Amino acid sequence: MIWTKYRRTAIAEMRPYVPGEDLSAISVSKTDHPQLGGMIARNPKNHDDQWHVAGPYFHDNFAPMEDPS
Repeated sequence: MIWTKYRRTAIAEMRPYVPGEDLSAISVSKTDHPQLGGMIARNPKNHDDQWHVAGPYFHDNFAPMEDPS
């Protein structure tokens, strides 16, 4: 199998994960263990589509956008 690298072209909407929160409506990878520092992401076109992003991955791959105002 060949893996290709892609750069993200969209804006991600995220909020901090709150330890102990109900994740029954949020997709969590089987290899992921939600903990402090993780983020909850959502599809900007469908706010019911949400998933957990592990803290280390988030910190390595995302940065907040500058406020345009």
